[in-house]
Amino acid sequence: MLRFAAALATLPLAACATIMPSEQPVTVTGAITYRERMALPPTAQVEIRLDDVSLMDAPSKTIAQQSFTADGRQVPFAFSLTVDQRKLDARGRYAVAARITDASGKLMFITDTHNGVTFDGRSRIELGTLVMVRTR
Repeated sequence: MLRFAAALATLPLAACATIMPSEQPVTVTGAITYRERMALPPTAQVEIRLDDVSLMDAPSKTIAQQSFTADGRQVPFAFSLTVDQRKLDARGRYAVAARITDASGKLMFITDTHNGVTFDGRSRIELGTLVMVRTR
């Protein structure tokens, strides 16, 4: 009888172990570009973020980010954002956003569409090329 009770007590723990998110990191990759035929200044700042956009009435929460200076390089810029699966909520909504600013912080280009990311158990998610728009 004692063995049976012990077996029943561990059953819920075994079930929890199978639904917990994996500790394996997930990598979201892609590239950013824009359509205008213009060169970026070497001091341009590039920022790509993976945001939790689940809450409509609250600011998004950045969960992964990549930032760098253009240093004379031009679009397209490849990106790779890695996040721990344990930081993700199965009910959450996630999106990638990108922006390019000049050295003074003035916005030059930005993504203006929702670039949703669906985390479905894969360890690598490829978004393709995200097109940014010029700001005035």
